[in-house]
Amino acid sequence: VRMVLDTDTFNEIDDQFAVVQSLLSPDKLAVEAIYAAPFDNGRSSGPGDGMEKSYEEILRLLERLDFSADGFVFRGSTDFLRRDQPLVSEAVDDMIARSNLGDGPLYVVAIGAITNVASAILQDPSIIERIVVVWLGGHAHFWPTAHEFNLQGDLPAAQVVFDSGVPFVQIPCSPVASHLQTTLTELERFVQGKGAIGDYLVEIVTVYSTDHFAYSKVIWDISAIAWLLDASWVPSDVVHSPVLTDQYTWSHKPSRHFMRVACAVRRDAIFRDLFEKLARQAG
Repeated sequence: VRMVLDTDTFNEIDDQFAVVQSLLSPDKLAVEAIYAAPFDNGRSSGPGDGMEKSYEEILRLLERLDFSADGFVFRGSTDFLRRDQPLVSEAVDDMIARSNLGDGPLYVVAIGAITNVASAILQDPSIIERIVVVWLGGHAHFWPTAHEFNLQGDLPAAQVVFDSGVPFVQIPCSPVASHLQTTLTELERFVQGKGAIGDYLVEIVTVYSTDHFAYSKVIWDISAIAWLLDASWVPSDVVHSPVLTDQYTWSHKPSRHFMRVACAVRRDAIFRDLFEKLARQAG
């Protein structure tokens, strides 16, 4: 599968696991580029700063994986969509250009605010004929709210994607990806010592919380990679694309185009795959 990864890598500590799992899966995934996505929370001073910090975090991961970043990592938007106008960035230009190359569709895996993807669709609407979007964001369509960090980070961008008709796979956070939990104890047992990247993953989980007693951490973002690696790990249904309202709720219209939405995850199989690949790369 040809894919690019769009990630707000410094926003939290789960994007790092998704980057690593994708790059350690060359038998299934041909990762052609990684794009830094904007975010705005306590770990950034605004979307532009969040994007830049994500870009720098991607470089740190690649260094520990001994993977060249030249011509591979691209900066995304420095802002969120304010209206239906595309935001110009290296990531958007590369996504559009890359979608015109190779055989078969380009899978665009987005695990942050979906600003870069929406901008590419607005800049070149024909791209929807050449890509498949896989996005971790929002909640299940029966959930009382769609309000979730990736979605609320750029509501207009999410509305663009849901309305566009692009081949689209959504992996809801609750109650789907929320089952992808691990603990520091498990990571120390199966990830610690597995090369520089394994030690780094354990380090960022360790400092993320000051109290790991009876504490587990959701590693949401690996769900999108897992669906590409083995769709049986992330069962899904084909449904009519809902309308995403300005109130962060879902409105359902049976006349809408179709999309795919995940309904469950096989937690153990997904983490087993990640742990085994980390062990192999460490020799």
